[in-house]
Amino acid sequence: MLQQTQTSRVQEKLPQFLAQFPSLTTLAAADNATIIKAWAGMGYNSRALRLRDCAKAVVERFGGEIPSSVDVLLTLPGIGSYTASAVAAFAFHQDVAVLDVNIRRVYSRLFEAMPTTVSLAEEGTIQAIAERIYPRGEASRWHQAVMDIGALFCTARAPKCSHCPLKTTCASAGAMQEARKTKRPEPSWNGTPNRIWRGRIVEILRGLETDDRISLLELHRKLFIQHTTTESLFQTNNITHSETAWLLALVQGLEREGIAEIYEEKGTNKASLRDFSHYSLRLYKG
Repeated sequence: MLQQTQTSRVQEKLPQFLAQFPSLTTLAAADNATIIKAWAGMGYNSRALRLRDCAKAVVERFGGEIPSSVDVLLTLPGIGSYTASAVAAFAFHQDVAVLDVNIRRVYSRLFEAMPTTVSLAEEGTIQAIAERIYPRGEASRWHQAVMDIGALFCTARAPKCSHCPLKTTCASAGAMQEARKTKRPEPSWNGTPNRIWRGRIVEILRGLETDDRISLLELHRKLFIQHTTTESLFQTNNITHSETAWLLALVQGLEREGIAEIYEEKGTNKASLRDFSHYSLRLYKG
């Protein structure tokens, strides 16, 4: 839940989620639609499906007991190097190095004079520091403390060097020029990123009753009446080919990810994207 999501939102959502899925077994048994509805307000909905798939793998392969080995954790769906090391260190108190974005930033600035706030040491250097520096037997406490320093003092944009407990030993303290990373352009429509439109589509699908479907014509109307101010886009009878192709691409992407499923009338040529009336959509049960 904490991947790319604010802690305050997770604090509110986690108790509700655990109330609905009190065990790995109940989580593993949830269908796609149920898990997506339970994930409301969290964003990045594919994370919910990976979490469910991970629970299913733990139940089927390990009898419901989460493995403690980093190497074994890495074989589970949705778990990468950071999550595997964090689970091993925080849940099982194993001696492993943990590297997240905050820890990388702290280690880089602490041991090398970083010219700007976006500068980082080379990955190999950071990894070597990470493996060497933490006190054995205290991996959990150590890494949580470094994360806190990164979140409270050694922040990405405006580090509070004068208040940082590491200021007397930090190679970069008070010497960095503030800078910002150049954001890569992302696919958008009408000035709004496609990931936002995808989230809006999923929210509309969450609002449907079980087994109900929404036509793509109605979906288009709801999206553009609620989220645009361009008068021509309110005219659902005047949908352009580019609008049709764009929306079909979004919902087909959701279908590939197991979030939604598209229904079409028998005899419809799916290659023809012009007529929305032939298609409807709902959350995929799976």
